[in-house]
Amino acid sequence: MSDAPAAPPAPLPGYVLYDPVDPFENHAGPFHWQARADGGHHFVLRAEARHCNSHGVVHGGLFMTMADLAMAATAKAEPDDAYVTVSFNCEFVAAGRQDDLIETDTELVRRTGSMAFVRGRITAGGVALFVFSGVMKRIGKKRATG
Repeated sequence: MSDAPAAPPAPLPGYVLYDPVDPFENHAGPFHWQARADGGHHFVLRAEARHCNSHGVVHGGLFMTMADLAMAATAKAEPDDAYVTVSFNCEFVAAGRQDDLIETDTELVRRTGSMAFVRGRITAGGVALFVFSGVMKRIGKKRATG
């Protein structure tokens, strides 16, 4: 038996935890994911009070974490590829609020043998909250856990 609390249910049908063993992402989020028919990735999070700062808006660090996860997922050519962030650029466009459904969509701009260039945006209710781009470096394959 594990002492870890059970993950909350996905905020939308058909979504699963992207990486159920990642302790930081699951503590910060958890972030639920669904593969798109076009091969892209869609991440969602229902903003809770714990995701908000003292001003009552979703903390910018949460947006950065969600964007970094989405960029790494988008960079992968194979599901077990492992990438690290080399460069991360972002702009905070608007505030997210508690109970918002926070969504992330990304685009693979280009992938080379060892690098991937990704951009995307985070929205709530169709309103852009955060835009980002980054360069990801392939470091090999993800290690098996267990």
